[in-house]
Amino acid sequence: MKIALASRSPRRRELLEQIGIEYEVIDIDVDEDWNENEMPEDYVCRIAIEKARAGKALLKNDLSVLAADTAVVLDGKILGKAESKDDAITMLTRLSGKTHEVLSAVTVINTQEQTKISISKVTFKALSKEEIIAYCNSDEPIGKAGGYAIQGKAAVFIERLEGSYSGVMGLPLFETQQLLNRA
Repeated sequence: MKIALASRSPRRRELLEQIGIEYEVIDIDVDEDWNENEMPEDYVCRIAIEKARAGKALLKNDLSVLAADTAVVLDGKILGKAESKDDAITMLTRLSGKTHEVLSAVTVINTQEQTKISISKVTFKALSKEEIIAYCNSDEPIGKAGGYAIQGKAAVFIERLEGSYSGVMGLPLFETQQLLNRA
């Protein structure tokens, strides 16, 4: 099976390759602003759907289109992507010693549009200021939801994970395979 991937994420490409899915990348641009009145679950589903629709509109063949969105949620608020070292330090300080949710929605469009969401709970150990600064000096957190990459150096911060490791990375493979099987 070959699909069109409406995503710039190298992690999503790696995850699709891991399960043997061939893809072509469609470069899309979607406004990912969050309205704080919107529930985080509704937000990630909306963004995944908008990305898939944008990809389908650009597609010049009949491939199924897959898109996804991931958000880190603490106390009902989406943390967003760290755009700077200071953003990452602030986010990691907030996540330190707490359990947060990682929401990953995936949408597949072919003859119909289907979306599934994965909700994982991630518990961080209590982080020292030195650990946070050392991690943020690596530039790994830049551009990452919540300011960390579970598949990178931040793996040592995670005391407990309930849910989907691949979902926390950015593409829940169980849900993705379910949608692709239906397509």
